[in-house]
Amino acid sequence: FAFALFPPEMTSFKRFTANDLFSFNTVNLDKYTETYGPQFYFEYLAHWPEYFTMARSPGGYAMGYIMGKVEGRGEDWHGHVTAVTTGAEFRRLGLGNKLMTFLEDVSETVHDGYFVDLFVRASNKVAENMYRNMGYCVYRTVLGYYSASKNDPAEDAFDMRKPLKRDATRSQSSVIPLTQPVTPDELEWE
Repeated sequence: FAFALFPPEMTSFKRFTANDLFSFNTVNLDKYTETYGPQFYFEYLAHWPEYFTMARSPGGYAMGYIMGKVEGRGEDWHGHVTAVTTGAEFRRLGLGNKLMTFLEDVSETVHDGYFVDLFVRASNKVAENMYRNMGYCVYRTVLGYYSASKNDPAEDAFDMRKPLKRDATRSQSSVIPLTQPVTPDELEWE
């Protein structure tokens, strides 16, 4: 089954709905993409629908999606990328950048956040480089963030951050890297 490659400008972006759970599985078939149970997706749809977007080809095929949330308090108020992925056949077309820009815009214009953050596997150099090229930097390393599975050992994550306009008044203090790694139990969970 061959898919025509569509440039991002031919892609439609729409708010993710519960029905999209039936059509996005091929996008999730990737060792770097976290897949969650339906209840997790429903929680995001209920609490942060403005952050949950699906990219579709002109024929309606799922090309990728992004989901996130707003979290933190005070000067730690920020957008968080929970998952962003594109189907293998739609990679290297700029679709991931468009999805990330969408989430950054929501974080800045809707929620007036200070920064956007995300976690990426330390071994996923392609994604790390994409984020660096988009203005993200490694804020800290989180030891053993990705749990061990039957076939894979635990893996460290990079907590990457990008300052938004609101942080410019603070000399971008939200992205000044920490010098020591942290463990998952040291993270601030909302």
